[in-house]
Amino acid sequence: MTQEQSTGGEGGIEGKLRICKKCLIREMQEGEYFKNMYEYIASLDPDIKSDDTLYEARLACCKDCDNLLNGMCRICGCFVEMRAAVRKNYCPAAEKRW
Repeated sequence: MTQEQSTGGEGGIEGKLRICKKCLIREMQEGEYFKNMYEYIASLDPDIKSDDTLYEARLACCKDCDNLLNGMCRICGCFVEMRAAVRKNYCPAAEKRW
Protein backbone atom coordinates (compact mmCIF):
# COMPACT_ATOMS: atom_id res chain seq x y z
CA MET A 1 0.00 0.00 0.00
CA THR A 2 1.40 3.41 -0.89
CA GLN A 3 1.08 6.56 1.16
CA GLU A 4 -1.50 7.91 -1.23
CA GLN A 5 -3.59 4.73 -1.00
CA SER A 6 -3.42 4.75 2.78
CA THR A 7 -5.07 8.16 2.97
CA GLY A 8 -7.75 7.55 0.40
CA GLY A 9 -6.19 9.43 -2.51
CA GLU A 10 -4.39 12.64 -3.28
CA GLY A 11 -4.47 14.96 -0.29
CA GLY A 12 -6.06 12.38 1.98
CA ILE A 13 -7.88 13.19 5.18
CA GLU A 14 -7.96 16.91 5.95
CA GLY A 15 -5.92 17.50 2.78
CA LYS A 16 -2.73 16.15 4.36
CA LEU A 17 -0.64 13.21 3.21
CA ARG A 18 -0.12 10.87 6.16
CA ILE A 19 2.45 8.15 6.62
CA CYS A 20 1.17 4.63 6.16
CA LYS A 21 2.05 2.63 9.29
CA LYS A 22 1.97 -0.58 7.26
CA CYS A 23 4.26 0.66 4.46
CA LEU A 24 7.85 -0.36 3.97
CA ILE A 25 10.54 2.32 4.01
CA ARG A 26 11.05 1.88 0.27
CA GLU A 27 7.37 2.75 -0.29
CA MET A 28 7.59 6.06 1.58
CA GLN A 29 8.53 9.35 0.01
CA GLU A 30 12.20 10.17 0.43
CA GLY A 31 12.85 11.73 3.82
CA GLU A 32 9.46 10.88 5.29
CA TYR A 33 10.81 7.84 7.09
CA PHE A 34 13.31 10.00 8.97
CA LYS A 35 10.53 12.37 9.99
CA ASN A 36 8.51 9.38 11.17
CA MET A 37 11.49 8.10 13.19
CA TYR A 38 12.04 11.43 14.94
CA GLU A 39 8.31 11.70 15.71
CA TYR A 40 8.46 8.23 17.27
CA ILE A 41 11.45 9.23 19.43
CA ALA A 42 9.77 12.45 20.52
CA SER A 43 6.60 10.59 21.49
CA LEU A 44 8.30 7.99 23.70
CA ASP A 45 6.96 7.79 27.24
CA PRO A 46 9.31 9.71 29.56
CA ASP A 47 9.47 6.63 31.82
CA ILE A 48 11.30 4.65 29.14
CA LYS A 49 13.05 7.41 27.19
CA SER A 50 16.75 8.16 27.63
CA ASP A 51 17.44 11.66 28.93
CA ASP A 52 19.16 14.02 26.48
CA THR A 53 22.62 13.62 28.05
CA LEU A 54 22.49 9.81 27.91
CA TYR A 55 21.05 9.86 24.39
CA GLU A 56 23.80 12.13 23.05
CA ALA A 57 26.54 10.12 24.82
CA ARG A 58 25.22 6.92 23.24
CA LEU A 59 25.11 8.48 19.79
CA ALA A 60 28.68 9.75 20.22
CA CYS A 61 29.78 6.16 20.93
CA CYS A 62 27.92 4.94 17.86
CA LYS A 63 29.54 7.60 15.67
CA ASP A 64 32.97 6.32 16.74
CA CYS A 65 32.04 2.70 15.99
CA ASP A 66 33.16 0.97 12.77
CA ASN A 67 29.80 -0.84 12.67
CA LEU A 68 27.80 2.35 12.00
CA LEU A 69 26.68 2.58 8.39
CA ASN A 70 24.19 5.18 7.18
CA GLY A 71 22.64 5.53 10.63
CA MET A 72 22.24 1.79 11.05
CA CYS A 73 24.11 -0.68 13.22
CA ARG A 74 25.71 -3.39 11.08
CA ILE A 75 25.59 -5.81 14.03
CA CYS A 76 21.84 -5.82 14.70
CA GLY A 77 20.40 -3.74 11.84
CA CYS A 78 18.72 -1.14 14.04
CA PHE A 79 18.63 2.60 13.47
CA VAL A 80 20.98 3.67 16.26
CA GLU A 81 19.02 6.84 17.01
CA MET A 82 15.95 4.77 17.83
CA ARG A 83 17.88 2.19 19.87
CA ALA A 84 19.71 4.87 21.87
CA ALA A 85 16.43 6.67 22.66
CA VAL A 86 15.14 3.87 24.91
CA ARG A 87 16.87 3.81 28.31
CA LYS A 88 16.83 0.00 28.80
CA ASN A 89 18.44 -0.69 25.42
CA TYR A 90 22.14 -1.39 25.12
CA CYS A 91 24.83 -1.63 22.46
CA PRO A 92 24.59 -4.99 20.63
CA ALA A 93 28.36 -5.34 20.16
CA ALA A 94 30.17 -8.18 21.96
CA GLU A 95 32.13 -5.51 23.84
CA LYS A 96 29.36 -3.09 24.77
CA ARG A 97 30.11 0.56 24.00
CA TRP A 98 27.12 1.71 26.10
